[in-house]
Amino acid sequence: MTHINLHDRNEIEKFLRQNPHLHLYEIGDLDDLFWPHTSWYGSVSESGIDAIVLLYTGASLPTLLALADDNGNMSALLRSIKNILPGRFYAHLSPGLDSAMTEAYDFEFDGEHFKMALTDTKPLAGSNCDRVERLGEPDLAAITALYEESYPGNWFDPRMLATNQYFGIRENGRLVSIAGVHVYSPHYRAAALGNITTLSQCRGKGYCALVTAELCRSLLAENLDIGLNVKADNIAAIACYRKLGFEVVASYNEFTFQARC
Repeated sequence: MTHINLHDRNEIEKFLRQNPHLHLYEIGDLDDLFWPHTSWYGSVSESGIDAIVLLYTGASLPTLLALADDNGNMSALLRSIKNILPGRFYAHLSPGLDSAMTEAYDFEFDGEHFKMALTDTKPLAGSNCDRVERLGEPDLAAITALYEESYPGNWFDPRMLATNQYFGIRENGRLVSIAGVHVYSPHYRAAALGNITTLSQCRGKGYCALVTAELCRSLLAENLDIGLNVKADNIAAIACYRKLGFEVVASYNEFTFQARC
């Protein structure tokens, strides 16, 4: 088994497509918008690539994605590259893979998460909701204010507003609910939902379902695979997504790792 840097997008995509629901974020990060911020590491044997790790550096804190059906190959890959990883980074790891990192890193555990995929589009059929509007770059100030109040600390890239894949609801002229995308790539047919929130005083009105449904209809019109990540204990959000046609396809854990001095 050999561990190498990967630079061929076609080769990477071919491997990731073996389980597109698990690797939706990585597939989307092959897009030109995200590609310059990525480093890819692979485990290679005579039969080809056995595992792939992505290090995404486009956020303030680098993020490592190590998701696998086979922990054996992935664990060996993580151990082989741990000395070249940043001193501090966030990570999405398939269950059990943290043991490959804790030998050299201290960590904070941010809980179990689910990957959900839109597998049933029937619940999305029907007319659009008149209250939901498409948002864009002119709405940045209102969007930022909503996140600061309702979703502090979330990761939001204002560049994604240029995708026209953000939708919201206003009350009395104020933006109170929103759904958008973390990853969007028509070329790679991938969209990962994110930045979904509603002001606390406006919850219980079904706004989350309305904006998310409108977003999904827009993405389906482009024939994209649609998925999202959600914390496993967020029962209300999971129930909302299930009603829209999503199902849990995998679990993983999130960590912050800090190299030991």
